[in-house]
Amino acid sequence: MEHSASFGPAARRLAGLAARLLGWRPHEFWGATPAELAAILAPDAAPGAAPGAAPLSREEMNRLMERDHG
Repeated sequence: MEHSASFGPAARRLAGLAARLLGWRPHEFWGATPAELAAILAPDAAPGAAPGAAPLSREEMNRLMERDHG
């Protein structure tokens, strides 16, 4: 399967997951980098993450996004 053929369905699944679990609206999902999304959904996989670290809460993520985007 070509990579471009699998992008759409995978993006829809991740966008739905971000909406349900994080309360993200589409612009928040599309504005996040793959590394940011991975760090939130799988904190142990994030670079520098402590083993067993808890994922960011929605409030923590919102604070970080506000700080980053003014």
